[in-house]
Amino acid sequence: MPLDQKPVPAQPSAVSGPASGPDAEAPDAAATGAAAAAEPWSIRQAGPWTHRDLAANGARFHIAELGSGPLVLLVHGWPEYWWAWRHQLTALAEAGYRAVALDLRGIGGSDRTPRGYDPGNLALDITGVIRSLGERRAHLVGHASGGTLAWVAAVMRPSVIQSLTVVSAAHPRDLRRALLTDRHQFAAFEHVLGFQRPWIPERRLVADDAELVGRYLTSWTGPNGLDEAAVHAYRQAIQIPSTAHCSIEPYRWLLRSLARPDGIQFARRMKKPITAPTLHVQGAADPVLLSRTALGGGEYVAAPYRWRLMPEVGHFPHEEAPEEFTAELLDWVGLHKE
Repeated sequence: MPLDQKPVPAQPSAVSGPASGPDAEAPDAAATGAAAAAEPWSIRQAGPWTHRDLAANGARFHIAELGSGPLVLLVHGWPEYWWAWRHQLTALAEAGYRAVALDLRGIGGSDRTPRGYDPGNLALDITGVIRSLGERRAHLVGHASGGTLAWVAAVMRPSVIQSLTVVSAAHPRDLRRALLTDRHQFAAFEHVLGFQRPWIPERRLVADDAELVGRYLTSWTGPNGLDEAAVHAYRQAIQIPSTAHCSIEPYRWLLRSLARPDGIQFARRMKKPITAPTLHVQGAADPVLLSRTALGGGEYVAAPYRWRLMPEVGHFPHEEAPEEFTAELLDWVGLHKE
């Protein structure tokens, strides 16, 4: 049975609705609230998209898919899952793209495997999903930890990446340098430091209906913030069994590998120039990844590169300013169609 069918005791979702499918209408949170109250919360929120599972890189991955045309693969960050891209799924499909939002390994409706949370393997998950979708290339969009993996995928499998859009994520070498030399960036990663202890972080993340995750989400945004339905959904998703553990394993690798041979080898590998046209989006008010840490990613891109700093936007540009962000994304992928 898929893991997303066995969540913690169900709470009604403000965005759940009738069965999903390609002909269903997008749900309105206010209009569907009463109907949703009678249904258990599910990772597979209803909408115009289609949910399905596919195999790649030795695991099973859940995706939400909408539209037809050139593939745009959307990869979430922490503590989100595929639903973070609900605004972009519909906009991309309307613009003539095949939009696919992926649940990363260990999160949402995808498999929770005991191993495989290093950046190299997670990047191969992404490129494997592109192949499993029957596509030769894709426009890859990644946010936060998903953005880090987008950088890595573009280095490891350059022929698969048609264009790259990185959101709230520094190039891995810049992030490594900042964590080693910039005390302000190190302090901004306080939550990542807390993740290094065994078992205690998992328990704290799910305690009191994932209250800590809610606090992270609200404190990491700019003036616009996230809507209550989004915060509720992410708090529910982290409570699916094993998700808290699996979702923070990449952060454990990040810090523990700084002085290990595998981490040093990874940093050296990431020197390779990226050949995909790259859009780099950063919220000016992001308290997690400082703008000065993200700035400079173009040093590693041997292709067209655009830096976009969004004022008064925090860690989640795609949700805090969805119209502005989506317009930027559509312009970028439109410039780099085959």
